[in-house]
Amino acid sequence: MNTSKKIWGWFFYDWACQPYNTLMVTFIIGPYFATVAAEYFITNGLDGASSRANAQYYWSLTITIVGLIVGFTAPIIGAIADNYGNRMKWIYLFSALLIIGAFSSWFSLPDGSNWQWILVSFGIGFVGAELAYIFSNAQLPSLGNRSETGAISGSGFGFGYVGGLVSLVIVLTLFVEQENGKTLIGFDPIFGLNAEAKEGTRFVGPFVALWFIIFSIPYFLWINDKSKPRIGASFGSGLKDLWKTVVSLRNKKSTVRYLISNMFYRDSLNGLYSFGGVYAALVLDWSIVQIGTFGIVAALAAAVCSWLGGKWDRRVGPKPVILVSIIVLAAVCVIVVGMSRVSFFGIPLAEGSSIPDNIFYGCGVLIGGFGGILQSASRTMMVRHTNTSNSTQYFGIYGLLGRATAFLAPALIAYVTAITNSNNLGVSPLIFLFLIGLVLMLRVNPDGDTS
Repeated sequence: MNTSKKIWGWFFYDWACQPYNTLMVTFIIGPYFATVAAEYFITNGLDGASSRANAQYYWSLTITIVGLIVGFTAPIIGAIADNYGNRMKWIYLFSALLIIGAFSSWFSLPDGSNWQWILVSFGIGFVGAELAYIFSNAQLPSLGNRSETGAISGSGFGFGYVGGLVSLVIVLTLFVEQENGKTLIGFDPIFGLNAEAKEGTRFVGPFVALWFIIFSIPYFLWINDKSKPRIGASFGSGLKDLWKTVVSLRNKKSTVRYLISNMFYRDSLNGLYSFGGVYAALVLDWSIVQIGTFGIVAALAAAVCSWLGGKWDRRVGPKPVILVSIIVLAAVCVIVVGMSRVSFFGIPLAEGSSIPDNIFYGCGVLIGGFGGILQSASRTMMVRHTNTSNSTQYFGIYGLLGRATAFLAPALIAYVTAITNSNNLGVSPLIFLFLIGLVLMLRVNPDGDTS
């Protein structure tokens, strides 16, 4: 198999997967759930502030549960896959969950009466997307040598974010309806979709499923994993190998420090992604189309910056790239906590002021840009702390520790939101998670300790 073709196949998996995060998690379905659930709670007697807090709480609870499922299954499945060979079968399985979960969101009702269905279908797809992505990440070491993986990782993320951007533009211009029933460019939703029943917005789920089916084809054609099972391969031997890998970490101090650092800062980054659109809907009163437009800006920044970040990574290594990105994103969280529709860090704003909107657009550029850079450099740093013989195990542990506390950010957001009844203050735990990751990252060896 031509190496260049294999790399492009791997890039296409990012292109195929990214719309799940862009459209389902952050910019369309997440805010759609927050809006319809809050309205449902108001209809059933809750006041406005409590309804918005409840919507944020249940969204965070769902992401908490997904994080626990992914975190505790990823390393076990990874060990079994390394033992049996042919990781592609697992990617097929988890890709099917992504497709089923995304398509099922079509059945969410605009009055919010089956808000639980939205969360369950979203959760199924998110579990599939996250587990499949761990296996895809584990293929990075086989695509190039250590000096090349930073650029490959950055280009992969950049290509994926372009896919997210293109998909977002398509749904905003052709499907998602504004309050006047028209799409962003003034058209009725295509295919005769009923704007009053929010069918344009609900169609985003099936759109994501179809997008994945079509654009993952190059990946499945060009990534050819014909590895055979090891002699004596079994479920038990897979778990035994996993245990050996875990025990070996006691002699790999830099790897342990990196995994724990990544656990905290990646959890906080995922919190930003998961709640950015929800925050805009509940705090700034943005419409789904406004949030989608914001998403275009953020996705464009992510695509460009991920590619540039890969070049930066190749030149200076992943560690300084990670440190700078964490600092920028922590500063963004401080701004988000201090901003509302009527004030900025306690300074009153004129009624109808556009200052909060403009500031949040700037935050979106930074979140998209440095979030993409951080994810890419983190993947490169993990390559420096692993080897190709058991890369899925290592990336499974990377996924475990990246997801073992994946419940922490949403759970803390849910808790702080509940006790303060404030969507703004609910986001404040992300600042501390970023800072913990920053301190731990300072002690990581930039060259790894994979011996």
